[in-house]
This record gives sequence, C-alpha cells and structure tokens, in this order.
Amino acid sequence: MSDRLDKNTPAIEVENLTSHYGTREILKDISLEVSRGEILVIMGGSGSGKSTFLRSLLGLKKATSGKVRLLGKDILKLDESEMHSMRKNMGVAFQGGALFNSLTVGENVRLPLREHTVLDESTINIMSRMKLEVVNLAGFEDLKPAELSGGMIKRAALARAIVMDPQLLFFDEPSAGLDPVAAVELDELILTLRDAMRMTIVVVTHELESAYKIADRITVLDQGKILMTGSVEEVKNSSNKRIQSLLHRQARNEEIDADEYLSRLTRQSSTH
Repeated sequence: MSDRLDKNTPAIEVENLTSHYGTREILKDISLEVSRGEILVIMGGSGSGKSTFLRSLLGLKKATSGKVRLLGKDILKLDESEMHSMRKNMGVAFQGGALFNSLTVGENVRLPLREHTVLDESTINIMSRMKLEVVNLAGFEDLKPAELSGGMIKRAALARAIVMDPQLLFFDEPSAGLDPVAAVELDELILTLRDAMRMTIVVVTHELESAYKIADRITVLDQGKILMTGSVEEVKNSSNKRIQSLLHRQARNEEIDADEYLSRLTRQSSTH
C-alpha cells in the first residue's frame, strides 16, 4: 500500500471533470476536494449524475476531460498496474452488497486479502474476523448471503470493503432498502469508521435523514453540475430553489415555451 498522505493534501481532488455517454454530456465541469478523514455525502435527484460521478471516482468511468486525484495521484493518467495498486487503498460498498452467493460471509470478507496480499491463511482469518467484529457480525462468518437479512448483507459487504484498511471508502446508497433501525445502525457504523480508522468516506445517497446525520459536508448535484457544496446547515438553509425542492421532495416546475416545444417535436418527427 502507498504511504499515508501529508496532512495538508486532500484525499480526493476533482478538477473540471467532464464526462459523456456517447454525445450526451453527463458531468459538466465538476470541481471539489475531500479532506482526509472527512465524510462527503453526494445528493441529487434521479439523472443528476450521482452514479456517473461515483464511477468516475472509482476509475470505472473514463472522463472526457479534467482531473481526478486520489491520494495525490491523477487516476486518469495511471496505467492498469498502477490503478490496480491504487484500488488496494480503496474500499467500495455497493448498493446491493455484491456478495458472492456461493461463498460464506467469511469467505467473501477474506477474498480481497487472498487476491491482493501474500499473507498466510492464519493472518487472513484473524483480519477477517476482526472486521466482522467491527460491523457486529462476529459468529456469522459460516452463513451464506441468502441466510442474512438486508442489513446484515450491507454490513458484511462493508466488512469486505474495509478488510484491507483502505484510506478511501465509497458507499453507494448504504441505507437503500433497509428498515429504519438497520439504517440508523449503519449510519452509526459509518461514523465509527471515520472516527476510529480515520477513513475518508464518500457516500452517495438520497436518504435525507442519513445524510444529515453522517455528513461533514454535502455536495448537491443537479443535471450534471454542482449546485453547492457545504455543511449540513448551509445546505438546509440554501436559498437555491432547486436545492430546496430536492430537500422537500417537490416536483420540478418548469415553464414550457410552446413554440420551442413544437419546434422540437417537428425536428424529431423529421428524423424518423
């Protein structure tokens, strides 16, 4: 693993990031920084670019232009071997857990250690049990994913994501599909990881209650652009009407230019 960052160097730096799917522009000139040990929550409505932005941070989506620096390195310039090394410092907890159903919980958690280290089996077993204890799943390592509740699957996926003590941890909709109690427990776990392990954490979520509880700062995306980045209170008190409509789940009310709308329909008809 790479050396720890200088305390003044941001863990994540994004500069003028632009991304397309074909000719469609998804992310538009995005810039932000995430400090070491910070929890940044990314919010936005459907189609705002949240998922594409997360994939860009993970190096899964190649940007059209701009820079994405993780731990001081521009991942857009890394070759395959260098990116492989970078990913050893990154933990990812996917929305559905993404556990291997044919493996036990313990085998799922041990997998990254077997794939990316030369540790002996005894050490691997100890490290995986430690992480299962961190997420309150001690004693469940011999169960299969199908035998777990939704909340337990999320925590097992989290144990796998942190088993190599990554500097960066990424969450995709951690509370999605969980009952209120399980969601609160997962929020507490995220805060514990930040405080106890000094991880830098990026969370994509649409759950307002969760975002308000865990975020040091919130970035609000809309139509591929950053509307604002600020503290929970700054976002809550924003005068931006679009942000307020997102926070209060209000439908977007846009005035339609009848002439422009008719012209667009005519252009579309002529192409078919």
